[in-house]
Amino acid sequence: MPVLRSLRGLAQQIDSATPPGRDRAVDALRAFAILGVVLGHWLVTALVADSGTVHGASPLQYLPELTPVSWVFQTLAVFFLVGGQVGAQSYASARARGTTYGQWLGGRWARLFRPVAAVLTVWAVAAVAMLAAGVGMETLHTLLKLVLSPLWFLLVFAGLTAATPLVARLHPLWPLAVVLYVDLFRFGYGGPAWTGWINVAAGWLVPYCLGAAWARGGLQSRATGWVLLLGGAAVTAGLVLWGGYPASMVGVPGAAISNLNPPTLAAVTFGLAQCGAALLLRGPLRRVLARPAAWAAVALVNLSAMTVFLWHQTAMMAVTATGLLVGHPLPGLHTVPDGAGWVLARLAWLPVFAVALLICWAAFRGYEQRGPRKRRRPGGRAVADGTAVRRPVADRPVSGRLVNDRTVVNRPVISRAVVNRPVNAVYPARLMEVRRA
Repeated sequence: MPVLRSLRGLAQQIDSATPPGRDRAVDALRAFAILGVVLGHWLVTALVADSGTVHGASPLQYLPELTPVSWVFQTLAVFFLVGGQVGAQSYASARARGTTYGQWLGGRWARLFRPVAAVLTVWAVAAVAMLAAGVGMETLHTLLKLVLSPLWFLLVFAGLTAATPLVARLHPLWPLAVVLYVDLFRFGYGGPAWTGWINVAAGWLVPYCLGAAWARGGLQSRATGWVLLLGGAAVTAGLVLWGGYPASMVGVPGAAISNLNPPTLAAVTFGLAQCGAALLLRGPLRRVLARPAAWAAVALVNLSAMTVFLWHQTAMMAVTATGLLVGHPLPGLHTVPDGAGWVLARLAWLPVFAVALLICWAAFRGYEQRGPRKRRRPGGRAVADGTAVRRPVADRPVSGRLVNDRTVVNRPVISRAVVNRPVNAVYPARLMEVRRA
C-alpha cells in the first residue's frame, strides 16, 4: 500500500540520518517515562459531573485493587534518571566547546519553558472566558489544578538542571540520606508536615545523580541494575508492609499520606527500583531500536515530548467538556469511578483522548520545535544560542528528513569527516545531547 511504503520510507530516512553515536536507549527511556505519565493521568483521573459542577476523583479511592496501576505508570524517576544523564553530558560538552554556564543554562531553560508559555497563555484566556460565561469557581479550580499541577515537576527539573555543575559528581546516597532523615523526623518524631517538602528536591536528586553517574561512564554493569531493581523493590515492600507507607505511588484523595506529594522514602526507593529496571533494559532497547520502524516511533515521540506532556490533561478535559453536550453523564467520562464498568468505559475513551491530544500537538508543537535563533559572524560562522559552530559539509543531497534532537528538517547528509567532530556542533541540542561516536 502507498501509505505503508511512505511510512517505511520515512522510517528509513530517520534511521539513516541519525548520528551513529547516539544512544537510542536514552530516547526510548524518555519516551517511556513521558507516555507513562500521560497514560497514568488518563487512567487515575476522573472528572465527575454532578449538580452543575465538575470535580475531580480517582478510581484508586474507590477501587484500591487497582493500586498496581500506579506502579506501572508512575515513571518520574526514569525521567529524572535520563535528565541527569543528558544534563551532565550536555554541560560537559558545552564546556568542551567553550560555552559559558550562563549560555548553556539559558539555552536549556528556554527550550524547556517556551512551550510552557503557550499553555499558560491559552488557559489564562480560557479561565477568563469561563468566568465570563458563568462557570462556577469549583469547576474552574478543578480544571486549572489538573493543568497546572503537573508543572511542579518542570520547576524541579529546571532547578536540578541549574545545579548540574554542583551535583554532577554527587553520590546518590547523600540525597537519599536526606530523604531518610526527613521522613524519620516527620513520621517517627512527629515533625511538622512542611519538612516533607525538602524531599521534593532531595528525592528527585537521587535518580538525577544516578543519571549523572551514567553520563560519566558508571552504572555499566548489569549487576548494578539488578542491585537497584531488587534492593529498591525489597525496601519499598518493607516500607509499605511494616513502615506504614501507602502502597499507591501516586496521591489518592482522602489518604492520610501521599507518596508523591511530597515524595516519601517509599517513592524514592521505588524510583531506585525503576532506575535499575531502566538500566537493565538498555541492551534490549538498543537491539530493538536498531530496526528503523521502532526507532522512528521513538524519535517522533521525543520530537514533541514536552508538547505531549503539557497538553495531555487539556486533551482529556476537552473530550470531557464536549461530552457534556450530550445532555447526560457518559460512563467513564463523567461518572464516579467506583466499579469495573467505569474502568472498561475509561479504557474505551483512551483512543478519543489520544485523538484530542493529536489535535493539540498539531496546534502547539511549533513552540517546542522552534530552533535556536541564529545570527552570522564575520568569517561565515553560524552562531546558535551564543555558540559559534562550523557549517556541516554536504556529501550528497537526500529527499528526506534529518532528525535533530528535537526537530525534523530537510538537510543534506553529513560527511564522515564532520561526524568525527563533536556531534553537538552538527546536530543542535534541544532537550538532550548526543553522545560522541
